[in-house]
Amino acid sequence: MLVTIIKVIAVLVAAFIVGNSFLAELKKARALGLPWYKPYLTLPGILILIIILVVPIILKVMQGSH
Repeated sequence: MLVTIIKVIAVLVAAFIVGNSFLAELKKARALGLPWYKPYLTLPGILILIIILVVPIILKVMQGSH
């Protein structure tokens, strides 16, 4: 039970860090007048895109194997 709680906390902390990094990149891009897609080309943006695109595929494959 304790290990599960630690895993959940680690995932939430990582999501918080990536989210704040992306938000900082977004604010910086807006302040500089860069195109809307520019923050998505940074490391936090790429991580978010990978998570959005890959996690549903992995879940679908795992669900199909049962």
